[in-house]
Amino acid sequence: MKLDPQKTAFLTLDIQNGIVAMAPNAEAAVTSATKAVNFAREKGFLVIHVGLGFSEGHPEIPDFESPFLMVKQNNLFVKGTPSAEFHSGILEPGDPIVYKQRVGAFSENHLDLMLRARGIDHLVLFGISTSGIVLSTLRRAFDLDYRSIILKDACFDADQEVHRVLTEKVFPRQAIVTTVAELTEEGP
Repeated sequence: MKLDPQKTAFLTLDIQNGIVAMAPNAEAAVTSATKAVNFAREKGFLVIHVGLGFSEGHPEIPDFESPFLMVKQNNLFVKGTPSAEFHSGILEPGDPIVYKQRVGAFSENHLDLMLRARGIDHLVLFGISTSGIVLSTLRRAFDLDYRSIILKDACFDADQEVHRVLTEKVFPRQAIVTTVAELTEEGP
């Protein structure tokens, strides 16, 4: 698995303080994600952080029953607030940040434009949760003709069986599924 740092981006997906706080068993995945980000930086890969980010008052969320209604009711993930901040182990000053208002990383933002402008055609994906942003992002990336790698140990899902089925049965149809150790041992 030879990756070109000029054509590959590492995307951290929803590894934000508010998400990590709601996923107390995600520590191992966050540790693996930190290792992946450190490897990417050391080898010269682009690292982009994608996460939830709403305007004050959450005008992007409808008042009717929505999966995001709890976010609005609890005033979470407003840009610039602690819940929207990215985990300190993965973020460095100057890192590109892309906010979204729905599940997938490509939802209602300029991520695809940012990647194409840099000539990126390979993505390394990891984050919280496997059945949420990781699944949605992989599906959209596949439709946009990106080649993807999923770092399964740097992903977390509250349902371990769902995580297993996705990483063993579903994701391999559209991506290479590996671990941080396997990726870093082989190098770029």
